[in-house]
Amino acid sequence: MSTSQGNEEREHAAYDFAYVQEKWLPVWDELTPFKSGRADDARPKKYVLDMFPYPSGDLHMGHAEAYALGDVIARYWVQKGFNVMHPIGWDEFGLPAENAAIKRNEDPRIWTYENIATQKASMRRYACSFDWDRVFNTCDPEYYRWNQWLFLKLHERGLAYRKDSAVNWCPGCQTVLANEQVVAGLCERCDSAVTKKKLNQWYFKITDYADRLLDDMQQLEGLWPDKVLTMQRNWIGRSTGANVQFVIEGRSEPISIYTTRPDTLYGATFMVVAADSELAAELAAGTTADKDFKAYVEKIKADSDIDRLATDRPKSGLFLERYAINPVNGEKLQIWASDYVLADYGTGAIMAVPAHDQRDLDFARAMKLPVRVVVETGEEDPSETGIATVGDGTVINSGSLNGLNKAAAIAAINAQLEKDGLGKSARNYRLRDWLVSRQRYWGTPIPIIHCEKCGEVGVPENQLPLTLPDAAGLDLKPKGTSPLGAATAWVNVKCPKCGADAKRDTDTMDTFVDSSWYFLRYPSSTNNDEPFARKDIDTWLPVDQYVGGVTHAILHLLYSRFFTKVLGDMGMLSFNEPFTRLLNQGMVVMDGSAMSKSRGNLVRLSDELAHHGVDAIRLSMVFAGPPEDDVDWSDVSPSGSVKFLTRAWRLSGDIASAPGVDFTKGDVTLRKATHKALNDAGIAVETFRFNVAIARVMELVNATRKAIDSGCGPADPATREAVEAIAIMLSLVAPYTSEEMWERLGHKPAVARAGWPTVDPSLLVDESVVAIIQINGKIKERIEVSPSISDADLEKQAMAHPVIVEELKGATILKVIARAPKLVNIVINS
Repeated sequence: MSTSQGNEEREHAAYDFAYVQEKWLPVWDELTPFKSGRADDARPKKYVLDMFPYPSGDLHMGHAEAYALGDVIARYWVQKGFNVMHPIGWDEFGLPAENAAIKRNEDPRIWTYENIATQKASMRRYACSFDWDRVFNTCDPEYYRWNQWLFLKLHERGLAYRKDSAVNWCPGCQTVLANEQVVAGLCERCDSAVTKKKLNQWYFKITDYADRLLDDMQQLEGLWPDKVLTMQRNWIGRSTGANVQFVIEGRSEPISIYTTRPDTLYGATFMVVAADSELAAELAAGTTADKDFKAYVEKIKADSDIDRLATDRPKSGLFLERYAINPVNGEKLQIWASDYVLADYGTGAIMAVPAHDQRDLDFARAMKLPVRVVVETGEEDPSETGIATVGDGTVINSGSLNGLNKAAAIAAINAQLEKDGLGKSARNYRLRDWLVSRQRYWGTPIPIIHCEKCGEVGVPENQLPLTLPDAAGLDLKPKGTSPLGAATAWVNVKCPKCGADAKRDTDTMDTFVDSSWYFLRYPSSTNNDEPFARKDIDTWLPVDQYVGGVTHAILHLLYSRFFTKVLGDMGMLSFNEPFTRLLNQGMVVMDGSAMSKSRGNLVRLSDELAHHGVDAIRLSMVFAGPPEDDVDWSDVSPSGSVKFLTRAWRLSGDIASAPGVDFTKGDVTLRKATHKALNDAGIAVETFRFNVAIARVMELVNATRKAIDSGCGPADPATREAVEAIAIMLSLVAPYTSEEMWERLGHKPAVARAGWPTVDPSLLVDESVVAIIQINGKIKERIEVSPSISDADLEKQAMAHPVIVEELKGATILKVIARAPKLVNIVINS
């Protein structure tokens, strides 16, 4: 047979991915290659974790990307000889399940567990390297029992409390939302416009940990994406300034106002209070402005905080016919109510310095209020330009502060205020306490009993879990109060302290409580005596590598960090950050837009898997680009991935040497290509450049095919070494193909545990490199030189080369630039 005939036959050899998938799944089920070792395992530990899914249906394209990326990392460290824990579970509580139950008129458990079974089967087919012995579901009483236990511990420490406040209310979901769950003024779940409603709600006191949440981010620099750290810093929003006391005419108590610029106190020309604050209502009461004030509050009631803070929003407000006294110069300041000040920022009131704050200036110009410059920045007068001067500059028109810079002026005025009892230095935060109660059925019941005599009483620990009542007979439709309130037999209980009649709390917990500590449960997933065992935690935690979407940059990650610090203070953990390294993946889109049925661009993962096979989809996801970038499926070629995998698979059938052959006897050129690919791919995986790792495997496939067909041949030990290396590297992204290759090469399964081949450093050293010789920047010749050649020797060789000697005849050499070992540029007169 001719070589061309052989190549043609290979090109038409069939690779049946469906057969291979069905062949290896049961084998892996029996071998359990990814079962993590227990505490006494001597191998170094590595905890790799993907953000667990919500079971709203079968896996979609986004899941395919996220779990393929996490799998590369987990499988790589298994190959490197680590004891890897790569667990999975499901985050099931929440509105989608409850809304589906309402639509179907059935218990949400049915919909939830059906979807879990579907996703679990799909994950198994997708060959995710999970330790299936550690699975749990957050809606199982065995799990949410510990949600309740943790709630009681926070309650004991004063970190879980109730208060009346204006909360974000979603009229569509008929429940409250945390600030973080309001996106552009809309509910993140149903896109309904969010309004404000005054309710008595449960909160976790996350603000007590604001400084630590900020300061401890130094530990995460370079290990978490900068974007995520910036988002968290901005959300916490720490600022330094002063609390200043303003006397209000006709009011016995002064108002404390927080400002980041106490150096501009002399420039305050009016005061603004949040229109929806209790302070504003108090100041308006009894004045002729009261009627108009109430109408104004009603008008802005439906506006979200984001809308109210928008810089392009027209300013509105109402003079309350009350005055404050500026503590530094005794001036009377008009007090206005407006929507651009928020009730929960600082004290809900601000001193307005319009010359140096754009929102204050916009308001002053709209209401024709005075503007006074107190910081000279060299810019034009804001009252003329309409542009506030916000630079530091030099203080003017400010008495004893005149001539000082910002820092000196702030120090001086703070000292004076503190001396006179009119204020003191302070910090403020944008972060608000975490609102955790929800008026829905499908969540963890809050383990508190309300007794008229004893107040708030925790459910005794020996009565946990406090399970949800049967949904049968309960109307789960949203109506503004919790459906649990209708379960009277469940609600009405005796007080555990005094035995009097009492009632259970009828709210359930925010589902982010479930995910704020789930990573701690995996090492002790079957432990029924405690949420987690300290021995297991000390063995596995903190998480070495966390993988998930940037959409959770604030909510889930911030709450997990908070829980970790609280549990550390309780003596249950020895570390203060839960996730050592974080990788965010982008979205999978189609034609530049998010996939959706309404847009007509929805791509079903099940269809892609049926058409191209699991390995081709996984490979396409990983090879599409850097993991943090979006993957546009219209630009991806899974059919190209199928062709590549087929080429790699064929190599395994062409090897003529036996397993165990001495690789050192093989062709040096191919061995160098193999070891360079192994080295570069390993570095690329450890630095999250997975597409680069795939590119190196593709290059090695090409080099090996060339060596077999027209080089050292299929019997050379180097070809076996190369194909075995290809199989091992491909096992990170194409588990079925690589396992089939491994078997064809004469090995027993599983290739996933074959071990990453040791790279021979001597094979990474180039014996020669190509140096370019230029004259006036134009390439004239290329020569092979030693990688260790000096600048002087490289210049000497270049100048002696016959081609260069001829080119330089009659020319005047002005300069020679040598950059060993790659370049020599000879500059001559033109």
